[in-house]
Amino acid sequence: MQYYRQDGDDASRLLAVDDASGTAAYDLTAVKPRLRTFRDLAAAANVAGTGVDALTADLVADEPTVERPDDAEAALPLVPEEVWAAGVTYEISEQAREEESGMADVYLDVYDAERPEIFFKATPSRTVGPGEAVGVRGDSDWNVPEPELGLVCYDGEIVGYTVGNDVSSRDIEGENPLYLPQAKVYDRCCAIGPCVVGADAVDDPHDLGMSMRIERDGETVYEDATSTAEMARTCEELAAAWRAHNAVPEMGVLLTGTSLVPEGEFTLTPGDEVTIEIAGIGELSNGVVEV
Repeated sequence: MQYYRQDGDDASRLLAVDDASGTAAYDLTAVKPRLRTFRDLAAAANVAGTGVDALTADLVADEPTVERPDDAEAALPLVPEEVWAAGVTYEISEQAREEESGMADVYLDVYDAERPEIFFKATPSRTVGPGEAVGVRGDSDWNVPEPELGLVCYDGEIVGYTVGNDVSSRDIEGENPLYLPQAKVYDRCCAIGPCVVGADAVDDPHDLGMSMRIERDGETVYEDATSTAEMARTCEELAAAWRAHNAVPEMGVLLTGTSLVPEGEFTLTPGDEVTIEIAGIGELSNGVVEV
């Protein structure tokens, strides 16, 4: 199932799209008024000792369908209490981080180390959804989008997947790795969406096609594709490292690392449009503004 949040006149609603047909959607809030968010559904599934998809299937078995949401018009699919991210989980990311930094060895060491890099990324107020603009820092001259598979976690356990954009200031981090928080955490620094796909609906999160396209003034200035099969660490490994000795939030998102990096000194500029797609999950599109 794909789970979308739809903004209403008085409150949001939670919609579920049947993966089998791709066209049938169900209004979970109409079935159970207390199920207004994906967090509500994850909490109910946790209490019932089942998965979100299994619970949804039981709830909508005899319910009428509604119009399927459009990715481009979807709202932020969930409001995570915290967004965290993993770094240097793909070889291309390790190479890019070496390129931007005068202390390249620190990235090579992390790529090969037992302990992954896990860092805090965003609060709810710094996170945007589909169709909303991500931000680039006004004090940075080298800003890039980073397309990533997002792990949606309830009480630290993976219950779903989403698409993420970990926007980063490469020149700030490259100047000194200690500047990582400023390069990563700022207004509109993160986008997630367009939906959450239940964990049971993804056969293998380590074999998903992923692509990114950047358009400027109506022209494509960057386009490439890859696969999560290139990730050097597993989703479970990253989630375990995030949980270790850490009081994780009830509802959180963990981004799993950068799979595509624009070459050279390509930088985002205000007015650009970034589109990231992960097979089976959806397409996340965001404009760009300076913050």
